Amino acid sequence: MPLALLALAVGAFGLGTTEFVMMGLLPDVADDLHISIPTAGHLVSAYALGVVIGAPLLAALTARLPRRRVLISLMALFVAGNALSALAPGYDSLLAARFLSGLPHGAFFGVGAVVATGLVAPERKARSVSLMFMGLTVANIAGVPVATLMGQHLGWRATFLGVSLIGVAAMAAVFFLIHPTHTPAPTTGLRGELTALRSLPVWLALATTVVGFGALFSAYSYITPMLTHSAGYAEGSVTLLLALFGVGATIGNLVGGRLADHAMRGTLFGGLASMVAVLLLFPLLMRAEWSAALAVVLLGVAAFITGSPLQLMVMERAAAGPSLASSANQAAFNLANAGGAWIGGVALAAGFGVTSPSLAGAALAVLGLGVASVAYAVDRRREVPAPAHVRIVASHVPEPVEPAHSS
Repeated sequence: MPLALLALAVGAFGLGTTEFVMMGLLPDVADDLHISIPTAGHLVSAYALGVVIGAPLLAALTARLPRRRVLISLMALFVAGNALSALAPGYDSLLAARFLSGLPHGAFFGVGAVVATGLVAPERKARSVSLMFMGLTVANIAGVPVATLMGQHLGWRATFLGVSLIGVAAMAAVFFLIHPTHTPAPTTGLRGELTALRSLPVWLALATTVVGFGALFSAYSYITPMLTHSAGYAEGSVTLLLALFGVGATIGNLVGGRLADHAMRGTLFGGLASMVAVLLLFPLLMRAEWSAALAVVLLGVAAFITGSPLQLMVMERAAAGPSLASSANQAAFNLANAGGAWIGGVALAAGFGVTSPSLAGAALAVLGLGVASVAYAVDRRREVPAPAHVRIVASHVPEPVEPAHSS
């Protein structure tokens, strides 16, 4: 695998850290800005909204630019957003800065995935995407816990300054490790990107992302009350357990990338099926501390097995203009975050128990399998065989006639 993939992983590490660290900093931010915890929670939503809007918008605006320049520009916007977050004088300005920080997130992953697959042989495309995504999963192991501790001891503003420095390092890595000849400007332009996005298989792949990862976030959004109220962990142990989720996600991401290069569709179906099984077992596994820790790891493995296959499937279905569709898949991921959390909350509010969001997630994973099956059927129908008359003519080519020999 080329060293250039490291540059993309560094950028993904910074993006993953700033996306998830706010959840651990909410009490500190709320105390400092004199706002309530629910109000501070809007800072998480502002980032997600920035991702959903920025992913297709920035991919469209940069459709004709060289992709190396696009990646550096997106990281520059990321650095600016986090620096402004650190310097925000009040809640409203911090809310705006968080929205700005989220704008380049989806476009970076979308364009980065296109660049990653262009750096390797066709049989290694899924692995190249998984190595870029590894920056995101490792952020849950190291980036988020370290950034949270930094915020708790040095103040939450120091966290965002630190993340800004990660963004600067990513810009330097992209500049020095990715050669301009490997990232030429796309020839299709915006019209080609939009044309590719009109394909039904592309939208079915995006729908699979929304529903499949919605299953993950239905449970993961409420993992803390499950661990404390059901498994019996102290609140101080949750940060370490969430790092275990990152370990599982990293394993699943690497395994999924390798398997998808051999059988992309099979890996996707296997990942979704394993997510159904893990989420159905969650109420049982959350009855003891050791099994709850195992459940957290297994959830990360099962969910992220599907990450690389889904990203690659969207790109292949939009082969004529993959950047916009690839970025739209990141917007779909964040829609899954919001939608899954809402569905899990509905299960909790209905009084079905603290582990009920996992069962709602299992139902979403089953629905994801259904959408993936429809996508498979549509792909099969579009594989048009050669016309019948061509096959008939080809099968009735007359044998050559040997010339008669004179006696």
